[in-house]
Amino acid sequence: VANNVYAHIPDLLGFTRALRRLVAPGGTVSVEVHHARQLVTEAQFDTVYHEHFQYYTVLSAQRALATAGLVLTEVEELSTHGGSLRLWARPSEAAPVVGPSVEAALRAERDAGLDRPAGYRDLAAAVSRIRDDLMEFLIDCRRAGLRVAGYGAPGKGNTLLNYCGVRPDLLGYLVDRNPYKHGRFSPGARLPIHPVEKLVEDRPDVILVLPWNLRTEITAQLEAQVDWPARLVFPLPRLEVRQLGGVGSTA
Repeated sequence: VANNVYAHIPDLLGFTRALRRLVAPGGTVSVEVHHARQLVTEAQFDTVYHEHFQYYTVLSAQRALATAGLVLTEVEELSTHGGSLRLWARPSEAAPVVGPSVEAALRAERDAGLDRPAGYRDLAAAVSRIRDDLMEFLIDCRRAGLRVAGYGAPGKGNTLLNYCGVRPDLLGYLVDRNPYKHGRFSPGARLPIHPVEKLVEDRPDVILVLPWNLRTEITAQLEAQVDWPARLVFPLPRLEVRQLGGVGSTA
């Protein structure tokens, strides 16, 4: 089992050969990775990290596994990290049966154009649109005299903030549940990081959620904590503004 490991390996071919050596002839390898289809189609550019050496479609993962004689037999699509793949593979000498989930996943990628360069060409424009929408929203908040705070200080949040050019004049501070981040500043944007309790003390008008992939969990947490009129904002995959208290959302 190699969950959220396969993308972190510089020596992809050597690591894949090691997976084959570890598994018995009749055994199974399970690999979980972020799905490049979600990254491209939803412009999840903030999931790109220096520690990631590859981003996988089902097609590219199938080819990588095949270099060590591993046959992709099943594919599961998961919601983690904004969209992930769990890939099941078996040694070729076991004559494994390839399940219908593999062809279905490959077909979806072909339909999205991800088996050819053209499918990736719209990513830059989509990323620019995310930046423009977020900056327009934050500038409008500043002009209206609204106080904006950020929820979460994840690595992906730093990518988003620095690409968009967000600074303390647009976003007052961040809160995070990790005590090791308290009293520090976000890299580049230099936003102070406080405990989550500061939201209740400060009662900001707008809360920008940086770990947008935890949308359901964070929304539930804040709905239980926020008892004042506030807007909850998710920047990806498209700007979504939700009024806390169940009033609704707009995009």
